[in-house]
Amino acid sequence: MLSRLIQLSRVLPENDVTSEEVEGLNMQYWIASASCFGVLIFFCLALYCSAKNTGSFQLRSSEALKYGLLQTVLYVAVCSLSLTTKSDSGSLILIKLLWLICHALATVVLIQHILLTFPSCASLGEALLVSSGLVLYFSDMLAHTLTKTFMFVTLRTLKFVGYGTHSEIATVIQGVMLGLFLLPAFYKIVLRGWFHLKKLRKPEASIANGGPHSAVESSIIFYASLSVMLTILIPIWMCVVQDFYVHPIKWVLTFVFTDPLKRLALCLYWICVICASVLRFYNISKHSKIERILLRKYYHLVAVLMFLPALLFQPTFLDLAFGAAFAVFLILEMIRVWKIWPLGDIVHQFMNAFTDHRDSEILIVSHFSLLLGCALPKWMSSGLNDRPLAPFAGILSLGIGDTMASVVGHKYGVLRWSKTGKKTIEGTAAGITSVLAACSILLPLLASTGYVLSQHWLSLLMAVTVSGLLEAYTAQLDNAFIPLVFYSLLCL
Repeated sequence: MLSRLIQLSRVLPENDVTSEEVEGLNMQYWIASASCFGVLIFFCLALYCSAKNTGSFQLRSSEALKYGLLQTVLYVAVCSLSLTTKSDSGSLILIKLLWLICHALATVVLIQHILLTFPSCASLGEALLVSSGLVLYFSDMLAHTLTKTFMFVTLRTLKFVGYGTHSEIATVIQGVMLGLFLLPAFYKIVLRGWFHLKKLRKPEASIANGGPHSAVESSIIFYASLSVMLTILIPIWMCVVQDFYVHPIKWVLTFVFTDPLKRLALCLYWICVICASVLRFYNISKHSKIERILLRKYYHLVAVLMFLPALLFQPTFLDLAFGAAFAVFLILEMIRVWKIWPLGDIVHQFMNAFTDHRDSEILIVSHFSLLLGCALPKWMSSGLNDRPLAPFAGILSLGIGDTMASVVGHKYGVLRWSKTGKKTIEGTAAGITSVLAACSILLPLLASTGYVLSQHWLSLLMAVTVSGLLEAYTAQLDNAFIPLVFYSLLCL
């Protein structure tokens, strides 16, 4: 967020950037910082309470608590000063501060839920990234909905938290994500209602969840709930917050067929690449002794083959495709976890062939992190952007840099960065070199398509080097963190 603000402030005098867009991004920055500080205070309090009965750690925990409280006071003071300089009304400042506090509390509740429900799937840093990102994303949906449905009340002042002007594609993606995150609760309510109604109609038949027909019935109810959510309930929300004059599904089909020669050809190309790569790599995983870490990197190369041409020639369509792919991943994961007939066991067996220590039986996150690592830089670069390489941050860092670092480091690496780690200096050097080589090819290609290049090689070298070193040292999920860091450095 800070890098994006710096970028907008740099190009603001030369372009027509609306004040609403700048204020919205500025508020997003404060929301993200409020979420992080809320989690910091929560962990400081948890550390203090857990160490209260052990004298050896009591002093250390007290210092951590004081440090956290001091940071909170400083944060509130700086935030209030910033909001005061941008607001004319004291009541508006109070509303904004309350809005930030609500975000901090929501992030704390969500990160607790993630750590308790999926204890082996995420570290503290990864859980913080996911929880703060979800809170930021869905709070924008809430604020956007409020500004559309309560146009005549004080809640109109919440307009500052939006992304600015919402496009139809952004609304469609937000709506689908909202529907899929609400689907578990909706599905359980419908499922309980169905079995309760069936018991009332046939009291002599004890219908239990493990009955002979319950699995098939549950699966049918799941698919019905999914259809109702995506074709009726969520389109109603989309039409409220966005001026869709037709059904959103019809709008999506119209958008795809607006340029059928390119977009349908791109879809056909994606299907061919997916089918060929999935069948090939799945057979290799079953009949070959290749380590899974290398096998998984092949999918990084597949991401390059799929997303790079689309990002060059159909960037707007790629935004929609990223959202559709993420929705499909979420649906398949629900089917796998709940063992929905007939695909549950098939999806589970296939996904187990590519899991590693960061995945678990409860949740498999690797494919989500790869997709989001490629999609987030593209989504965040929408609108005004004077760094043409910024949307490629995920593809370059994951598809090329991370893949080359793993392959070269595994086969030829000798000098390790640490005695306990597996990352090698040779692999890191190969990753940095490969990204720079890809940039040297990509920049002239972008220039030939009409982009005005403003990326200096010195800053590019620094961004690539820092990202490569972070990939070598980080213990977090590099598919999620490295693209965001690389994107932030490219925007500066």
